[in-house]
Amino acid sequence: MDYVLPLRPLAVSACGLSHVPGRGENIAYLTLFCENNLIAHINVNWLAPVKLRRTMIGGSRKMIVYDDLEPSEKVKVYDKGIAVSPNGEGIVQMMIGYRSGDVWIPRLDITEALKGEAAEFLDGIARGRAPVTDGLAGLRTVRILEMATRSMREQGRLIKFEESGVVA
Repeated sequence: MDYVLPLRPLAVSACGLSHVPGRGENIAYLTLFCENNLIAHINVNWLAPVKLRRTMIGGSRKMIVYDDLEPSEKVKVYDKGIAVSPNGEGIVQMMIGYRSGDVWIPRLDITEALKGEAAEFLDGIARGRAPVTDGLAGLRTVRILEMATRSMREQGRLIKFEESGVVA
């Protein structure tokens, strides 16, 4: 998400439970609130009998579903969205038009994600440029996880970056 949507979170809320006494949470729900009216939900569950690795991105004109467990059609682009327009009686009364169209499945090279990430990292070092997954990306992820842990301890309280001491 850090790569696809380079917006930094403004606040984090998380809740989770441990079903194994004395261990960390094995199910968690994390919500990131970002600038530009963007919200992200992350659900992890180590006990689920069915593994899901799906990312959904909804935009105003298209929607994308990425399914990492899908063997051949990992990405599907849906021509689906809404259009909001005033109906002439004032801004309070709005007309919403729902649009549904075709699904496009782009052809992608099937390569192992970790192999590609490692190759990009090594290429960055060889060319003297910061790789996409540099130390700062890792630091942002660790800080978000720290804030999520704090939020879970406080029953899902919203933790804002400025109150956490974390620089976004």
